[in-house]
Amino acid sequence: MNPFAPHSFLNSHLSGLEEYTPIQPFEVLSKRLGIPASQIVKLDANENPYGPLPAVVEALAEYPYYHIYPDPQQSELREALSGFIGVPADHILPGQGADELLDYICRLFLAPGDAILNTPPTFGMYSFDAKLQGAEVIDVWRRADYSVDVEGIEKILDIGYFVGDDTSPIPNTQYPIPNPQSPIPKLLFLTAPNNPSGTWLADDDLRRLLALPLVVVLDEAYVEFANQPSRAGWVLEHGNLIVLRTFSKAAGIAGLRLGYGIFPSWLMPHLWKFKQPYNVNVAASVAGLASLRHTDQITAVVEKLKTERDRLYAELSTIPYLHPYPSEANFVLCRVEGREAAALKQSLEGQGILVRYYNKPGLDNCIRISVGRPEQTDRLLAALRQV
Repeated sequence: MNPFAPHSFLNSHLSGLEEYTPIQPFEVLSKRLGIPASQIVKLDANENPYGPLPAVVEALAEYPYYHIYPDPQQSELREALSGFIGVPADHILPGQGADELLDYICRLFLAPGDAILNTPPTFGMYSFDAKLQGAEVIDVWRRADYSVDVEGIEKILDIGYFVGDDTSPIPNTQYPIPNPQSPIPKLLFLTAPNNPSGTWLADDDLRRLLALPLVVVLDEAYVEFANQPSRAGWVLEHGNLIVLRTFSKAAGIAGLRLGYGIFPSWLMPHLWKFKQPYNVNVAASVAGLASLRHTDQITAVVEKLKTERDRLYAELSTIPYLHPYPSEANFVLCRVEGREAAALKQSLEGQGILVRYYNKPGLDNCIRISVGRPEQTDRLLAALRQV
């Protein structure tokens, strides 16, 4: 028997990497719960309950060239996106969801021993992708209202890299202990609106952060639901800003995995060399183009969801054991008070209603509820009041 141990060739920094935990597929949940899919109220993954536009379904059904490789430059899609967001096409790169672009960014900028700044609680893929590259994650915890601690980030970059306790939030008045051997962070990941809190990042705060010596990655996955404009156009003025967008939420095609990034001009040649040639599949491109031909209909759906979000928040505020937080996204985060959030999640799940449960630093005993259709909201509220 060959004594060679092939696992010894694995990158050593991967041994302690914690696996990212995604939401279970719809059909798996239906089978596990013993409830028909048509009777499940799925409010756990911030998906658009209205799905793709009818024009998108029609375009996918009529497209005749699925046997042909897609355009590696995504030229038509990039031109359509340029008209949609008002940024030249040569600043835009589509991806297999924004997640692929996050992976590209981390691989382009990070090597073992580098570092990023993260602002938890926030989307888990930022720290996950950084750790895949062997980079350190410096957590600057959000304040109690989930706003970004801009002063804390500035202090870290002014004095140098600090090492903190990555298992619990750092109070606003305290910062970690200096460690001169640790690297200066290269990337700062931000989300506006933030997931899972729904918090907006003010323009003035973003400007302060862009003045720092690092690359700012602004994830705008939920920006269509905010009562604020996108900052995609800022990329033309700031050489250290990257903005990420997606078709998953507002356009309702999460299953097709289509996102895009707006990048400074100096970075685009490196991305073109780096990316896989056929990273965006034909179906995703067809769906994206059809969506962009009917943005007025997408806006109408978004407005319905914003109205329903406001109703959901108001009704959740009347339930004694829930403390909902104001949201600019298509979900509402709630702290559960006086009972176990895990038990509440299980009780709802038994009735075919799925919500996201959190029990980690900054999100102790919390649930996050995606905005559904009005009848789904009604069923959720009835179940919460019955509990």
